[in-house]
Amino acid sequence: MIPAQLTPSFDTAPPDVPNQDAPLSRFKQKLAGKASRLILPLMKRAAGAYLGGETLEQALTVAKRLQAEGVSSTLGYWDNGPDAAVPTIYRKAIGKIAGSELDAYVSLKPPALRFSHDAARALGKAAAMQPIRLHCDCHGPEVADHHHAFAEALSESLPPQWIGITLPGRWRRSLADADWAMARGFNIRVVKGQWPDPADRGRDLREGFLAVIDRLCAGAHHVAVATHDGALAREAFAHLQAAGVSHELEVLLGYPAVPLLAWAKTSGIKTRVYVPYGPGFVPNAIAVLRRNPRLLVTVGKERATAAVQRVAGWMK
Repeated sequence: MIPAQLTPSFDTAPPDVPNQDAPLSRFKQKLAGKASRLILPLMKRAAGAYLGGETLEQALTVAKRLQAEGVSSTLGYWDNGPDAAVPTIYRKAIGKIAGSELDAYVSLKPPALRFSHDAARALGKAAAMQPIRLHCDCHGPEVADHHHAFAEALSESLPPQWIGITLPGRWRRSLADADWAMARGFNIRVVKGQWPDPADRGRDLREGFLAVIDRLCAGAHHVAVATHDGALAREAFAHLQAAGVSHELEVLLGYPAVPLLAWAKTSGIKTRVYVPYGPGFVPNAIAVLRRNPRLLVTVGKERATAAVQRVAGWMK
């Protein structure tokens, strides 16, 4: 039974962080946001290979490109508010991945499913028939227990090695949650975390991240180190390798990570890219453009090259 306060409109987007910068910095941030929205239509048409897309087919195209480059993926539908079709959307993703040769799994947002145990069991059954891994993305600490209950409902129809949960380093409770997940044999994705812990708002993100990694060294089934912080990733992998724990690197599509990905490749560390799709991917696209404005130049060059090739073809 879902508590009354967990309505279908529970927001799966990270909270706004109060801006403590000077007025000029806030003005620049606002201006960058408006500029990003102006160029987003271009990006949605031209940069699907870098940002994901609004459809599963676009996400699959990205995943296939990544696999050709030796990189695995996870596909996550990002909703944009209540949508009764979400269970069907996830089942379609499971089927499409199963029908491909992709090394990929499906990332779920339990709030979009209203933390329904019935939905978890149904998706677990669909994934078990393939089999395809299902992973529970992380949201606010106030719903962490509901996330865990959702994962346990998945385990009623899906083996634990095909189930994953996310643990944020910035939450004090994540150490106990790591013990809980290891006891059940779940896969674990470790992140710094976007939602702050009300009980420990001053917690150091990097220290918290490594504290969770060290706890998982006690016997986790598999750990995904999900960060774009190269120094942090290298330290986390050193700990996991010393403990003999299965591991891989996860990064979000579009975010700058070339040096980290190159290091992972030369170090023999498996890499996986999170490919978001659906109406909720738009905020991610805007965030990517803010962090990686050179992407516009890359896309512009590709479109210009394609236009030249088309003209050359017409002139033959």
